[in-house]
Amino acid sequence: MGYEFSIDDVEFLRSRYGEKALQNTASLTLTPDALLSEMPDLRSRYGEHAPALVETVRTRRKASSKLLHADRILASDTALQQATAAPVAAHRAADIAARHPGAVVHDVTCSIGSELMALTTTDGISGAIGSDLDPVRLAMADHNLSLDGERRRPWLLARADALAPVSEADVVIADPARRNARGRTFKLDELDPPLLELLSVYAGRQLVVKCAPGLDYRLLCDRFGFDGQVQVVSLDGGVREACLWSESPRPARRATVLRTGTDAYEVTSDDPDELDPAGVGEWIVDPDGAVVRAGLVRHYANRHGLRQLDPQIAYLTGDHVPPGERGFRVIDQLGVSEKVLRGALAAHDCGSLEILVRGLDIDPDKLRKRLKLKGSRPLAVVLTRIGRTGTAFLCEPGVRAAVAG
Repeated sequence: MGYEFSIDDVEFLRSRYGEKALQNTASLTLTPDALLSEMPDLRSRYGEHAPALVETVRTRRKASSKLLHADRILASDTALQQATAAPVAAHRAADIAARHPGAVVHDVTCSIGSELMALTTTDGISGAIGSDLDPVRLAMADHNLSLDGERRRPWLLARADALAPVSEADVVIADPARRNARGRTFKLDELDPPLLELLSVYAGRQLVVKCAPGLDYRLLCDRFGFDGQVQVVSLDGGVREACLWSESPRPARRATVLRTGTDAYEVTSDDPDELDPAGVGEWIVDPDGAVVRAGLVRHYANRHGLRQLDPQIAYLTGDHVPPGERGFRVIDQLGVSEKVLRGALAAHDCGSLEILVRGLDIDPDKLRKRLKLKGSRPLAVVLTRIGRTGTAFLCEPGVRAAVAG
């Protein structure tokens, strides 16, 4: 657990003296070893606020790849871990604006305001409300929303329980906490606030709920009757969240793939999913995790003229690699015994190996150590099963296909 800020800490950090103290602290290394000598000086100069200064500067450094204005935000390390990455929040805000032009949006678990920062700078959204039970995080959100203030739509902050509605906003956003005393949880009844209670309290309203990417949305739909839309979102190859939209538009499922520097794309359950028979082509393609988690591998394959290695496995194959995706050119098809793999890798002078696994109980790191590579050539191996047979595909190193334009 990181440092727990107080309201006094936040007020100090927002003052002119606190801003200067943050500049001074930012010039330090603040590594665990360095803090042994740096902290005494900070305490002598800034007293009880020294830990808050250290936590803020270290959190800002971590936030540089996640949030806008990272060098000026106020956030604890825990709050940063829970915050929505700026590109994901911006895409959702644009989505809401397109579905509900002119909407007022209420984030009922706003924390430090990462979602509000996107909502209040998106055309088509007329205003935003943020509420939270934690007064410290609300104070941080107030600071963060004040950054670049001239571009922001009207906003309001309030201390309130997410399960006790306090506004009639057109759209409600919620992000239940996914950690408890035992650590991270994926159980629907252990989220805070509980997911089923959220859905009940806001029944009949436009509700958007951000959940962990490992959410069992099939259970939610099949057992608890959720009939809205499930959106799985990835950013730069990492699956970030499963987002529930309580309204019931088609498609029922969609995968949203966001990548820095390129246009986003989406695959939906309304897309066609007819494929040619399974077989092995020149390339093997591992679809983005959002596509896999959303159960839209066949739909993605149809769009790009690919087919599956096996109907039950997410690896795709064909004579090309879709733009922006990584592909592995097949050199040979082998068995999965370590003896066979070791011989083939030695014959190809393999010195470094990327290992991809689906459908088999194999630990890539442990296998790589046992293979005892001694060559100089980088290669990749795709380990999977075709039918009930374990199969290895020895491949050239993965390459990412160019994006047109």
